[in-house]
Amino acid sequence: MDTIIELKNLRVEYKGQSGGQDPKIAVRDLNLRVEAGQVFGFLGPNGAGKTTTMNVLLGFVPPTAGSASLFGVDVREPIARQRIGYLPELTYYYKFLTAEELLRFYAKIFGLTRSETDKRIIALVKLVELESASKRPIKTYSKGMQQRVGLAQALINNPDLLILDEPTSGLDPLGRMKVREIIQRLKNEGKTVFFSSHELGEVETVCDRVAIIHQGELKMEGSVSDLTAKYQTNLEQIFLDIIGYQSKAPLRN
Repeated sequence: MDTIIELKNLRVEYKGQSGGQDPKIAVRDLNLRVEAGQVFGFLGPNGAGKTTTMNVLLGFVPPTAGSASLFGVDVREPIARQRIGYLPELTYYYKFLTAEELLRFYAKIFGLTRSETDKRIIALVKLVELESASKRPIKTYSKGMQQRVGLAQALINNPDLLILDEPTSGLDPLGRMKVREIIQRLKNEGKTVFFSSHELGEVETVCDRVAIIHQGELKMEGSVSDLTAKYQTNLEQIFLDIIGYQSKAPLRN
């Protein structure tokens, strides 16, 4: 299988706020591979280094040491990012636009022709189940609908790799289910999906493989089925054990 994402001894440091402070290590010697067609869950508590790693892949943050590549091309080369789509955790769109107008705007950025754009918009609006609302202003959308518009814009260029940062954050159960269904459809189309999430039940349902990082270090990586079989428990408990969480007994009156 083709390697879509490869990290080799990736290290990212941020300088201290004052000259005398030691640099903060956000990602520490991370090695990871994601193969074509996989849905890969990138897990860790807040501050673990997930978003920093994604920012390296997107070219927003340079690595301090090591390397990162997409489709075999160094992420520092602009061509490496031509085949990816990205959905950030916090999205902001011009809410006076309709979904169709927003998608047409992003299509122009990618240089799609008018006929290509029309076809993509029809297909994507159907994929994210917004046919009946595609001509309404985004300001009238629920949180879940706005998230699905975000997925549509991330797919406008028909990318081979989709990078999603907390795609179900803040969604109700119905919204999470719809996003999960969309990810499953993308997998069926042969897309590779790399996403972070705190919804471990969702991850366990939809992912082929997962990696768990803590304090910038890779703690565990493998298929969901292998990990749950090996440790005889669900992914959430494995995650909590790795980060050293110990539940406290409830207070009694």
